[in-house]
Amino acid sequence: EVQLQASGGGSVQAGGSLRLSCVASGITLDDWGVGWFRQAPGKEREWVSYIASRAETRSYAGSAEGRFTISSDIDKNTVYLQMDSLKPEDTAVYYCAAANPWTIVAGQEAHEYQYWGQGTEFTVSS
Repeated sequence: EVQLQASGGGSVQAGGSLRLSCVASGITLDDWGVGWFRQAPGKEREWVSYIASRAETRSYAGSAEGRFTISSDIDKNTVYLQMDSLKPEDTAVYYCAAANPWTIVAGQEAHEYQYWGQGTEFTVSS
């Protein structure tokens, strides 16, 4: 059984930093594309960042570019999302997801992903 466990949420003040983790069991994340998405209250889920298998490429939504960094730790089978210079509009539930590297296109669409974590929530206060 494949499971993704997202963690690292909480509360932080604007301008602060937070690191989210996505730990997998049942698959080797380095063999998969992994994305982070978020869903703010009353809004649709949106793509945040993507790291390809073998960490060959990384991409970010405009709202995350320059502030967020996606990375992976093969030994821990974990993908991280380091978030700096946080803003109140970053407040959301964050989800990690894994996608088959043979079928994924750009990793920016939810339908490209086969496995999802349960989400971790954090709030950025002004």
